[in-house]
Amino acid sequence: MAALKPLASAGQGKVAAILPDTTSSTRYVEFDAPDITKALSSAGLSSSDIIVQNALGSDSTQFSDAQSDITKGATVLMVDPLDPGVGARIESYAKSHGVAVIDYDRLTLGGARSYYVSFDNVLVGKTMGQGLVTCMAAWKVAKPVVLVMHGDVTDNNATLFYQGYYNQVLQSKFQSGGWTDAGHPAGTWDPPTALTEFQGAFTKNKNINAALIPNDENAAPIITYLKTHGVKPKTFPTTGQDATLTGLQNILTGYQCGTVYKPIYLEAQAAAALAMYIRAKKTPPSGLVNGSTEDTKTHTAVPSVLETPIWVTPANMSSTIVKDNFVPTNQLCSGSAAAGCKAAGIS
Repeated sequence: MAALKPLASAGQGKVAAILPDTTSSTRYVEFDAPDITKALSSAGLSSSDIIVQNALGSDSTQFSDAQSDITKGATVLMVDPLDPGVGARIESYAKSHGVAVIDYDRLTLGGARSYYVSFDNVLVGKTMGQGLVTCMAAWKVAKPVVLVMHGDVTDNNATLFYQGYYNQVLQSKFQSGGWTDAGHPAGTWDPPTALTEFQGAFTKNKNINAALIPNDENAAPIITYLKTHGVKPKTFPTTGQDATLTGLQNILTGYQCGTVYKPIYLEAQAAAALAMYIRAKKTPPSGLVNGSTEDTKTHTAVPSVLETPIWVTPANMSSTIVKDNFVPTNQLCSGSAAAGCKAAGIS
């Protein structure tokens, strides 16, 4: 980010990040907010030119935050919308006030942003699907009967994840006759609802012996439920993403195959770099903007920065999660996960 410092003096206005955090997730508080602040500071902005706010799960708060930031002099907004509706409202308001928007982490369908920064979310899904395939062989599940779960259907990221794990990986497994598709529950990012969906399917079909679960938080109560039904380690493959503490411990204890780790600091740095170029009214270099993403509502291609996700298992946990200090080792290796840490060479 040091190379971006000259752009700070060339531009005008504040840069504001409007994050969506809900009471069920602390990702944005623990990682995105400090990482974005650090990246913008490293790019040469003073603290008075950086605004990072959290909507705490409220659409009205997120919209009013955007209005307030623009009133305070923001010329660039990074927006991770709680839902497409509030995202589109914010972007329409920003456009009418001559303020540029970067969609951060999640694309606003029907929005009016200039750029999109995230991880390659189809690849995130594909990585989960491929992880399940590898795990199925490693755990010697001879006749996989797989429940294919989905995130919130209103979330474009969840749609992209599904394209990756179902369209690009699992569908061919089902079509070949080697694997059985046990169903596709409605979808949610709410862990209790995900558990209810799983319980309903599992009650109807006791042959289910694996689940593609699209994040660690949804997987956690399902894994607890399986344990209460006597499921042993390394017998019922499940997946996840986000590298949460609980997810990582479920991996170390043999109840989750792996998790998709997304180094959030890379996403924050990319968004900060874009913001500095936009603020300076300069075109970002092609080396930064490395792809495009379709807004399926407007059928437009959005210039994008797409970072690469990493599939994490005990084999590479030390060189990824631990190396990046994403989760403190003393927490990771506590309780029942201690033996798994020792076996993985994590200390």
